[in-house]
Amino acid sequence: MAKPTLKVSPCPPKTPLTKRPLLGPGESSELARIFDVLASDTRLRLLHALVLLGDPCMSDLAEAVGMKPQAVSNQLRRLVDLSILSTRRHGTHIHYRIVDPCVTKLMYHGLCLIEETHTHAQVTAS
Repeated sequence: MAKPTLKVSPCPPKTPLTKRPLLGPGESSELARIFDVLASDTRLRLLHALVLLGDPCMSDLAEAVGMKPQAVSNQLRRLVDLSILSTRRHGTHIHYRIVDPCVTKLMYHGLCLIEETHTHAQVTAS
């Protein structure tokens, strides 16, 4: 089965962080809730599998990450509840996709940070 090409559009233009007012308690709480859900190695692997596979069904995701479908379903529910993922039914299968391209960019920037941290650690150790 050929992998579909996932075209991720850039995040819509937003006000730069330096131009925004200081986060209020409600905004910081909401942001913490999103980071809390994303702070799961399993959910991050599922999100990456979604990027790689495009519009997979539950069994495709379970196979990709080596987990049982019920365990995958529980993890995906958390992402759907926060509107990070959407679902569509195709026959008896439910397919998942990432709703907001900012999620993909956040993962990309997180991986960049890891790579830069490792590079910096290697240079410092030399």
